[in-house]
Amino acid sequence: MKERLLGKTPEELKAVALEVGLPAFAGKQMAQWLYQKRVKSIDGMTNLSKQGREALKERYEVGMIAPIDVQTSKDGTRKYLFPVSCELVPGKWEDSFIEAVMIPDQDRKTLCVSSQAGCKMGCKFCMTGRQGFHGNLRPADILSQYFAIEEAGDLTNTVFMGMGEPLDNWENVKRVIEVLTADWGLAWSPKRITLSTIGVLPKLKQFLDESKCHLAVSLHNPFPEEREQLMPAQKAWSITEVVRLIKQYDFTGQRRVSFEYTVFEGWNNSPRHAQALVKLLQHLECRVNLIRFHRIPDFPYETGQDMEGFQKMLQEGGLTATIRASRGEDIFAACGLLAGKHQEQ
Repeated sequence: MKERLLGKTPEELKAVALEVGLPAFAGKQMAQWLYQKRVKSIDGMTNLSKQGREALKERYEVGMIAPIDVQTSKDGTRKYLFPVSCELVPGKWEDSFIEAVMIPDQDRKTLCVSSQAGCKMGCKFCMTGRQGFHGNLRPADILSQYFAIEEAGDLTNTVFMGMGEPLDNWENVKRVIEVLTADWGLAWSPKRITLSTIGVLPKLKQFLDESKCHLAVSLHNPFPEEREQLMPAQKAWSITEVVRLIKQYDFTGQRRVSFEYTVFEGWNNSPRHAQALVKLLQHLECRVNLIRFHRIPDFPYETGQDMEGFQKMLQEGGLTATIRASRGEDIFAACGLLAGKHQEQ
């Protein structure tokens, strides 16, 4: 299996250049081809010598993956399906599928990207969690979701909110964020990037210390014992400990933290839930995003009809609470449905 160039830094590409007999400055040239010109093959790196390209192709490939399916919603949302191969255990590779969703909104185009094939967290309302874990995505797998889609040149924002738990694959996600924000990469501001997590505490601290990106936390219930019923990871990383850590950081400036709260009728939308949520998040500059549930098979709960009523209770308690517009329901934009279908086939 050839090694992939996509995801490497200029310094790493310099080492590659020297390894195959190219001059050191070819590393910078390769970085420009990969991240600014977005070349799909080594043959396209035309300012490298032909002999150098041939030597490079013997051991390396660009490593960009093209999507094999795309679905377009009536609201403009597009879901892309990518084939990937993951090393589930050392030496054992498994073929799988992942999804990326492009969400247009006026002058914004936000890409929701996957960081893993499947997921270990096992949230019962999540199709990805039901599929089990098939492996971490490598930087080239994640970057392909940005570079290989039709809207690649028009993207304005991104959220690590697709398949998988980003902090469970933090080293590879960190490398992708480096490519997105570095001058030699896409030169995006960190403020264009949001990472969503269930709250993997050791890695969450690393993320808060090592990046300036926005944070979104999957909360869904303020009572630990109730949250654990649908989110088994609560056993390892209590939401109270997650919030306690977040309160040690400054979110009064440009960096933002939000809490994702999918509203389920009769499970997490009562006045006592609103009161507990207000108490949990008091003295923290944050936003609560109330989310309508995208139905999945064999799940007992549905989104409450009176989301505005729950929103009002939170606002009266002093929280900023918004109801997120539902997008792409006609193409089942909730992550995992399309990939799961292809995995079964």
